Amino acid sequence: MRKLKLQVQITIDGFISGPNGEMDWLTFNWSPDLNEYVTQLTDPVDTILLGRNLAEGFIPHWTNALTNAEPEPGADKMVNTPKVVFTKTLEKSVWENTVLAKGDLVKEINALKQKPGGDMIVYGGGKFVSSLIKEKLIDELHLFINPAVIGNGMTIFASVTEKQNYQLLNVKSFDCGIVVLTYKTI
Repeated sequence: MRKLKLQVQITIDGFISGPNGEMDWLTFNWSPDLNEYVTQLTDPVDTILLGRNLAEGFIPHWTNALTNAEPEPGADKMVNTPKVVFTKTLEKSVWENTVLAKGDLVKEINALKQKPGGDMIVYGGGKFVSSLIKEKLIDELHLFINPAVIGNGMTIFASVTEKQNYQLLNVKSFDCGIVVLTYKTI
């Protein structure tokens, strides 16, 4: 069965954005060691899952990043990996290499996990990831802890209604100040 991984940037106090969507706390200048970690994390990935809200910014951003005179690191992987956008409102995909999933979340994810292929990765958005966590659909959490505290904002754990247990797989600090905590669902 395919594995679903979450890669998300998060504050020390557990937020993925400020109360109004602020992302000014993110560490943008990743060090080479973190870039290498992300390459190793995404190498076995052959499908990217996104919520509609994130897809509307994520897909155009990476498409532009690939066509720049100096493409951003990882842009090729983000653009050329097939994507599944989970939506209740879109009728058709407006992006290349992207299909829509409009059915029941649990059934859609379990069907994707049963298909042959490599790992899948989800980047967000927040409500989508929160729903995946609530339904225990994510197999590995890769939490990129940024060296910032914002006090209030959006969390990916808002939908959780009962205790969930995880096993720590790895803790790694990087030269840019980010620490990655990797957990496996048990």
